[in-house]
Order: sequence, then C-alpha cells, then structure tokens
Amino acid sequence: METPAPAGREERVQAGLIDLLFRQSRAILLANFVIPWPVAYVLREAVPGQQLLAWIGAIYALTGARLLVSRSYFRRGAAAAGPLVWAHRFTLLSILSSLLWGVIGWIGFVPEQPHLIAFVCIVLTGMSGGAVPSLSAYPPAYAGLLIAMQLPFVLRCLQQEEAIYSVYLVFAACLLGVYLYYSLVTYRALRETVSLRFENLALVEGLERERDRATAADRAKTRFLAAASHDLRQPIHAAALFTASLATLARRGDVAAAAAKGIAGKLEAALASLDGLLHGLVDVSRLDAGLVPVSRRPIHLRRMLDDLGEEYAPQARERGIPLRLAASDAWIESDPILLKRILDNFLSNALRHAPAGRVLIGCRRRGDALEIQIVDTGPGIPAGQLQTVFEEFTQLDNPQRDREQGLGLGLAIVRRLGELLGHKVGLNSVPGRGSTFWVRVPVTATATTNPAPGPVLAPSATLCIMALDDDAQILDGLAILLAAWGHEVFAGQDVEELRRRHAVAGGPPIDLVIADYRLAGGMSGSEAIARLSGYLGHAVPALIVTGDTSPERLRELTATGRIVLHKPVAPERLRIAIREATGAGGVVSGAD
Repeated sequence: METPAPAGREERVQAGLIDLLFRQSRAILLANFVIPWPVAYVLREAVPGQQLLAWIGAIYALTGARLLVSRSYFRRGAAAAGPLVWAHRFTLLSILSSLLWGVIGWIGFVPEQPHLIAFVCIVLTGMSGGAVPSLSAYPPAYAGLLIAMQLPFVLRCLQQEEAIYSVYLVFAACLLGVYLYYSLVTYRALRETVSLRFENLALVEGLERERDRATAADRAKTRFLAAASHDLRQPIHAAALFTASLATLARRGDVAAAAAKGIAGKLEAALASLDGLLHGLVDVSRLDAGLVPVSRRPIHLRRMLDDLGEEYAPQARERGIPLRLAASDAWIESDPILLKRILDNFLSNALRHAPAGRVLIGCRRRGDALEIQIVDTGPGIPAGQLQTVFEEFTQLDNPQRDREQGLGLGLAIVRRLGELLGHKVGLNSVPGRGSTFWVRVPVTATATTNPAPGPVLAPSATLCIMALDDDAQILDGLAILLAAWGHEVFAGQDVEELRRRHAVAGGPPIDLVIADYRLAGGMSGSEAIARLSGYLGHAVPALIVTGDTSPERLRELTATGRIVLHKPVAPERLRIAIREATGAGGVVSGAD
C-alpha cells in the first residue's frame, strides 16, 4: 500500500495560517457575546428596544453558527474538506457578522445627537482594530470584515451635507488604509512565523530520520559483523582441521594418493566456501561504494528468460521440481548482466526453498514497465519478515547457518542492484502457499542493432611475471602456483629485492606485475608498480591484490584503472585476470 505524498511547503504554510485563523478568532467570538449589551444600553433612547433585541439575537445566532463551524473544524480537521474550503466558510460568516455590527453605524447615526455618532465611531473603530491580529492570518477575511463593518456608516455620511461628515469620511478612509496596512504587515509576520515553524519541524524530522537511520545502521553493522565473523570462522576452522589431518598423515610416512586427494578436495571445498563469502562481502562493498558500472541496452525478454530456464532446468530436474516458463516477446531496458544476477538469486532461492513444489518464471505488465516474477509453491514467508529477507545474512529457514544453503547475502545484493538500476524489487508471500519475488523493468522499443562481436582470443602464452608481497607465505604460494602453470617468476617482498633478482637473471622482458596493495614501509601497490615500470623503462601490465573491502579503498583502487583482485583469490580467477591484463587469450599456461 502506497502512502500519500506529503503536501508541498506552500500548501502546509497555507494550512497552518488557516488553522491560526480559527484559533485566534476565539477572542472575537467572545466579544460578540459581551459587547452588544453595552452598545444597546447606550443606543436605547435613540433606537427602539425591539430592534436592539432583534439585533442582539441575530448576532448571537450568527456567533453560534460560527462556533459550530469552528468546532467542526477542530474535530474533523482541515483534511476533511481542505483548508481553503474552511477559510471560505469562515470568511462568509465573518462578513455576515460584520454587516450586523455595521448596522449600528446606520441605526445609531442620529445627526441630532452627535455624541451617539461619536460612540458609534468608537465602537466600529475598536471592533475593526481588534480584529487585526485575529483575522490577518487570512487577508480576505479581514478585508471583508473591515468593508462590511464600515460601509453602512460611510453611506450615512454620504447622505449628509454638513462639513463635519466629510471629516468623518476622511477619517473612515484613513482608518481603512491604516488597518489594511497593519493587517498586511501582520499577515507577513504570521506567514513568516508559520513558515519558520514548518522549516524547524522539517529539520527536526530530518534529524530524527538521520538518528533512526544511524541507529538502524549501527544495529545492522553489529548484526552484520556477528554473522560475518561466524561464517568466516567456520570454513577457516574446517580448513585448519583438514590441513592438520594432512600434516599428521605426512609425518607418519607417505600419504596414499586416495587419502591426499580426499582431504585436498575437502580443503578446496572449505576454501571455496570462504572465497564465496568474502567475494559476497566485496560485492556488497562495491555496490555501497558505487563502483559497479551499469551498461543499459534493450533486452529481448523471451530470449533472456529462455536462456535462464535452460540454465536452471538440470538443477530443477535433479531436485524433482517442475520449472515452467511463461515469457513475453516484449523488449525491456536494463543492464543484462546485473538483471540476470537478480533473476539468478530469485530462481536459485525458489529452487532451494520449494523442494516438493513448482516454480514458474513469468511476467506481468505494470503500466510502462514489465514485472518479471519468480513464483514458487514453497512454505512462504510471514508478513512481518518480508523486508527482513533483503538484509545481510538473513536466512529464515537456515538458523543453524548451514553453508551449503547459502550465506544470506544474495537478496541483500539484489536489493542494492535494484537501487543501482532504478528497478523496484519486491516480494509477495502467503505462508503455506508460496512466494513471488519480482523485479520491475521499463519496457522499451524493439532493438535494431546487432550485438558487437566478442573479442578474438589469442593463443595461450608463457609469461615472465614479477610477484610482490610483503607476506612471505603468500609470496611463496603465489610463486609456486605461477611456476606450476609454466610461467617464469621473479618474487620479492619489496621493489629493491625484485630489481636485484631480475638483474641477476639478466633482465629478461617482464610481461606482468602482480602486487599486493599494502606493502611494508607504507608503500602502496600502485607506487610499487610505478617504480618497477620506471626501472623497466616502460609501463607494464599489472594486477593489484588486496584484502581491503572498505568503500573508500575500493574507490581508490578503481581509480587506478588496473584490475583488482580481492583475497582470497581463486586460482581460476587469477588465470582470467592474467589473461585480461596481458591479452593472452584462451587458458593461460598450466593445468590444475
């Protein structure tokens, strides 16, 4: 359910002024009950009593109606009819009431008794001036009151020929001008006060939102670190046990090939789990840092969903889950790689959580967008947890943190990818009946361009590589792996050591530098690469390896323009990076 958009600043100020109009009019309403009696007392000898009583009764009746309107306003609120509607109701009743007060300027105008005329002037002047602070919040209301209250007296003055009445007219004109001026000044002051009040409220609301956001972020960070710490420790603990087992067997003598292969496989699985978690964390950091590039283009939806269905069909058959596709021939606009990653997460979740159900890949038109849906008939998700599943390390059906069921980062990445692409992502679910994950993508015109041909792969190559890391164990492991792949390797813990070893070997041409980002002595990998390029006399292709995943560091590394690898680096990812950096296509030399 969508909430209504907040009113604009001008509408809020106007509503505040109308509210002030109703609140400040209470003094006038009280005066309407009290002042008629002394006025009637003074006029009793010049005006018949019945007329005075009828006049008082009319004022009381109209004041009662104004009280009812005011009460209705405060009980129902301005939203019931809109601020301007209430302002118009108030103004109409105010003008009618002012006309009744103006009546005494007509019936109390007795030329034979100048003191009564002076008394009428005092009453009308006092009533007009007293209304300035009360009605200036809505200028039409005060202008209507002033004109209605003074008009009968002015008309009577115009009917007289004596010069004194011209003085009264001049006095009335000056009175109108002065009161309207002060009403305008008061209105501006009230408007500024109300505007400042709303600005202060907006600032307070903004501060409260920032406070709540900071509090939520702090809680999320604590939960995130706790879950990450647990999930990181598990594969490291398993790898340590497998390594200790292999070392124990080796100390007893030669290790049988089958035993070594079995332990190595389990060790690789533990490290693969660790690698998946760390790369998931890197993905989250890259998205938070805004370092994931977006390349939008038209996508034929049916072709994309057909490919997705074919990719996951074997997994669905293995699990015994019917996978059905209901695609559309529409064209949508998005980044195909990032959009597929969203759908991969949705579909893998559906297949994992609907072991005895069915899964449907479909789409629905939503205005000028298309909603791609992954529907499953699994156990469903309670309403109170629909948004929770998009948070990091949230796995509602995996409280024991079984790593084979994932790490709980997929949907958190989906949420960030949706924000990056500007696509709404969401979830509808009914416990016991299943869930529908969806992403809404804009529809576009049919694409007319053909995709660019892929790069031509060069033959595999043996390379001469410089490896630089101040950690001796990591450096040895990297050098051994590169040598096993058939490359010539010069390894060193600093630039000077690398230069010496390279010079001793006769200074062969270097094809690639692989450098850790944080080196001893405060030197960065970028600085080390620059020094080595200066030593070699030309710019050398390079890879930077880092274990830092902070958004600031990721931005800094991206700015170098070099390929960045995040520890732990899987061997296959290292092969691909070497090929990308050096232009050596195919599989870089060596085999597992």
